[in-house]
Amino acid sequence: MLVDTALLVPASARADTPSPQKTTVSQGLAGIALRGGALAVFVTVFVLFAFASPIFLTPFNLGNILAQSAISGVLAIGLTVVIIAGGGNVVSGGIDLSLAANMGLSAAVYAALSQAGQVDGVAVLAALGTGLAIGAVNALAVTWARIVPLLATLAVMNVVGGLELVLTQNTVIPAITPLLESLSGSGPFGIPALAYVLLGFALITAVVVQATPLGLRLYAVGEFPEAARASGLALKRFIAGSFLFSGLSGGIAGILSAAYLSGSTTGAGELLLPVVVTALLGQVFSRRLVPTITGTLLSALFVGVLINGFQLLNLSSTLVSGIQGLLILLVVSATTLLRPKEG
Repeated sequence: MLVDTALLVPASARADTPSPQKTTVSQGLAGIALRGGALAVFVTVFVLFAFASPIFLTPFNLGNILAQSAISGVLAIGLTVVIIAGGGNVVSGGIDLSLAANMGLSAAVYAALSQAGQVDGVAVLAALGTGLAIGAVNALAVTWARIVPLLATLAVMNVVGGLELVLTQNTVIPAITPLLESLSGSGPFGIPALAYVLLGFALITAVVVQATPLGLRLYAVGEFPEAARASGLALKRFIAGSFLFSGLSGGIAGILSAAYLSGSTTGAGELLLPVVVTALLGQVFSRRLVPTITGTLLSALFVGVLINGFQLLNLSSTLVSGIQGLLILLVVSATTLLRPKEG
């Protein structure tokens, strides 16, 4: 005789156990509340800074926010692609901590070649090649050597940072070229050219990642690796490709940084925290609390407004870093608790 094992469980215990349907609905409602709350915070912060500082809403300052957001935004978009391929878990999945150092070395390579008399084309190819080479090292370390991305990219970050110090001798290498002058200037409607680069880069990446079969496969590799493997997808190729794209993003950001600062920089490592904050916070602005390019773009603008407002109010940089760290903690906790569990 067959016995329904559910009858062996006390009725009180069965009544207290939430059904999967109720859990999914509650998670969905909480996710909607989280996204709505994030947008509300964005608008509130913007309005508060507008009242607190008469300079905040000036065209010059808004253009400055867009220009500042361009560099970290390009890096965060590259990081977002790595996170997507890793399944959204930055601890055991995809993460690239070498991006800021990548940008610093790429900018230094560009500036050094420009100062040596090389034309823009050669300097651009060298900077992009530097970024791709760093991305290739990360890809090999993760897919071939099977090192956890968190540790692999941390090690690469230190190596790349050391190479930058050797190349620049811990000094700023000035660079003024026609390309850098164009990028540091204004485009149509008086908007900085760097802002157009960010929007164009985000648009192209968003179309590829969110609206093509390639992007759908990338999400499948990250979210459902076993199913993706069973369907014949080469997981290692997609993961390696995400790190290559991330490396290329570092090279592009290096050129943008050289344009914004008129040369290399010795403080590239300070950009790592804002980039990580931007990429992780972008998940809150997405529909399913998963990393998206459009969410990262919106997050980049929010972080740019936040940093700029703190600077205008003369708040300590230590306080800014503390708030960014708190944002990482809150976003990771919220997305971990609210995202639907497999099985």
